[in-house]
Amino acid sequence: MKRRFWAGPVVLLLGAALTVAPDARAEVEPMAAEPHTLWYDEPAPDTDEGWEARSLPIGNGAMGATVFGGVRAERLQFNDKTLWTGGPGVADYNFGNWDAPRPGALAAIRQRIWTEGGISPNDVLAALGHQSDTPRQRRFGAYQSFGDLRLDFPGLPEEAGDYRRQLDIARGVAGVSFTAGGARHTREYFASAPAGVVAARIAADRPRGVTFTARVAVPADRSVTARAKGGRLTVKGALSSNGMAYEAQLQVLNQGGTRTDNPDGTITVTGADSVVLILGTGTDYAPDYPTYKGEDPHAKLTARVDAAAAKGYARLSAAHRADHAALFDRVKLDLGGSLPATPTDELLSGYGTTPAADRALEQLFYQYGRYLLIASSRPGTLPANLQGLWNVHEAPPWQADYHLNINVQMNYWPAEMTNLAELAEPLHTYVDGLREPGRVTARQMYGADGWVAHHASNIFGHTGAWDHPAYFFPESGAWLALQLYDHYRYTLDKRYLKRTAYPIMKETAEFWLDFLQRDPRDGKLVAIPSRSPEIGPATAGASMSQQILWQLFTDLREAAQAVGDGRQAATAADVLAKLDPGLRVGRWGQLQEWKEDIDDPAETHRHVSHLFSVHPGRQISPRTTPELAEAAKVSLNARTDAGTGWSKAWKINFWARLLDGDRAHKLLSDQLKTSTLANLWDTHPPFQIDGNFGATSGMTELLLQSHLGTIDLLPALPGAWADGRVAGLRARGAHTLDLAWALGRLSEARLTSDKGGSVTLRNDAFRAGARITTDHGRPVASRADGDTVTFTTRPGGNYRIVPS
Repeated sequence: MKRRFWAGPVVLLLGAALTVAPDARAEVEPMAAEPHTLWYDEPAPDTDEGWEARSLPIGNGAMGATVFGGVRAERLQFNDKTLWTGGPGVADYNFGNWDAPRPGALAAIRQRIWTEGGISPNDVLAALGHQSDTPRQRRFGAYQSFGDLRLDFPGLPEEAGDYRRQLDIARGVAGVSFTAGGARHTREYFASAPAGVVAARIAADRPRGVTFTARVAVPADRSVTARAKGGRLTVKGALSSNGMAYEAQLQVLNQGGTRTDNPDGTITVTGADSVVLILGTGTDYAPDYPTYKGEDPHAKLTARVDAAAAKGYARLSAAHRADHAALFDRVKLDLGGSLPATPTDELLSGYGTTPAADRALEQLFYQYGRYLLIASSRPGTLPANLQGLWNVHEAPPWQADYHLNINVQMNYWPAEMTNLAELAEPLHTYVDGLREPGRVTARQMYGADGWVAHHASNIFGHTGAWDHPAYFFPESGAWLALQLYDHYRYTLDKRYLKRTAYPIMKETAEFWLDFLQRDPRDGKLVAIPSRSPEIGPATAGASMSQQILWQLFTDLREAAQAVGDGRQAATAADVLAKLDPGLRVGRWGQLQEWKEDIDDPAETHRHVSHLFSVHPGRQISPRTTPELAEAAKVSLNARTDAGTGWSKAWKINFWARLLDGDRAHKLLSDQLKTSTLANLWDTHPPFQIDGNFGATSGMTELLLQSHLGTIDLLPALPGAWADGRVAGLRARGAHTLDLAWALGRLSEARLTSDKGGSVTLRNDAFRAGARITTDHGRPVASRADGDTVTFTTRPGGNYRIVPS
């Protein structure tokens, strides 16, 4: 059924103009098309720095590319998420576990902590048999650049007139256009999820105006052969580190002119009217523990490229655009922005000077986060990593791996709330795949049942501890389990809960039932050793550890009740009664980071992990625990608004949950000014994609929250967003909402309920009452209570809510 806004009375935002509609059941005019294009008036420099700051990304979840846009020499750097060094193909790979058993090591660490109160994290890892060394890091491996597609145009100049390079995130299409030699040249690129390839079309408006040579270059540290036959360029070989087989195929389809397969494995097109390029990649990776080895990629890759070539460019493009729009178009956001006719890098550098342009950039940045998730995470692929799926390096920062102590979770914060729930499937499958190796780690390192994962992992089931004292974090598996349960809270998909989330949650809890120890000082259950990530000593009952575990057993109790497992629900309730919740107000009014009151008010570390209970947890809220919420604010203020890109993004979410929209918007402004590159990628520095995803999540939290069971409409609306509309946001309980507001006040809401049932909405405007009708205009009975209104929905029902 079509979902619509209804007017009355409502203020409609069209650009910067406001129009008041009459109090009648007239439909609001459709939201105007949003400006969704990043564009630039020059190519990206053909350097690693140019790749990071200025190239434009496209992706289909499994493979992606970045467009540089050179005139005479074009470069598409491309990736396949399965191309990794390390893993079982490397001698002595042990999934991060001990090289030899260390009986009594954990007990000795715990005794030291009970005696000394806190010990060096270096001592913890040394006792557990870990130390930083090159062989271990070599075994772990790193995500790789697959290679570069190079197009050399000998008849074109280095620079050209009327140049434009762009990325239309609403269509998922990048493009380059310019004038040279009396002709208009156009190049279009997209990564098709339906076809599983990257496609391009090179054209000129002058007959026989396209001449170039195509080649594929791969990094030097691997074997390689290149062959051109029948317009198909095939590059294949194996990585030197682990023997992983890889293959890329490029099909060149020319319209007019001639095509020559060269002996050196390149292809030359001469005098064509247009040329279509189809690029596919594959490896012999398979997500199967313990070998992670599949079949040679050649046969399946050949069939995939053949099928794409047979469809032709028009059909490939139409299928891609329909597929992309089906996801992207679910959410629309209008903050009253108006894009000036300036390149995106200039728009970014001028941010903070023109309100209309600022709002337009914020809208673009919000949707760019959704675009990047669509491009880097599709069902059946690996999850988005630290750089999504784009990486130019053989030795990327932090291995471009899966950091499990916030970063991969952060990548998926916007998935549910911005109506992209199915894009979280790769994360769910990945977590499920960690259980088998994680059971070995739990038994070997801790003598525990269940499964465990630590701070970082790869695509080869690495669940053991990482070789750095800052990163001892066995709570990673628990945090991941919580994220899976939140998918159920958004969808109420009981089958998913029973088959996926609940088994993982139960097995996660089994580990912690063994790991938790009774604190002799107060009898509470605590994690020992535990640590606040990247800061402070190894101790007993660090606040973040306890907050994660409180959430785990709270969610497990809820999930057990939902699936009818009374015994497990009782066990979870018993643990919660004994568990230290990790919530204390310290001597200077702060939310304590450790069980002991040792927080330093001068500490400004980028991690504020002890505020997990504010976000993504739900222990602390101004609505339910105002004293603790104030303590959280004290901690946040002490840490300051400074930080890396991902840190600023998390702080946007913190302040949104603390209902301070203006402070959250200030953090968003800081992120755009100081932690965003010219191509709008987030920078740590260097480039790290979680900041993009975290910012989109935080902006959504300003407009809609549902973590406490009630759906808060505009809970932390910034003053800068006084007028606007949003359509298609998701709330827990399986609801979709549209909102319109003017002068900072809710004008109208629209709710579609997937499953039906009782729903409670909150907004200050409801204190004067609300009128609720169905999509056919029939009144719906409701109950008002302060700033909330409650009514019953039917499955698939559409409802309009207008404050009185």
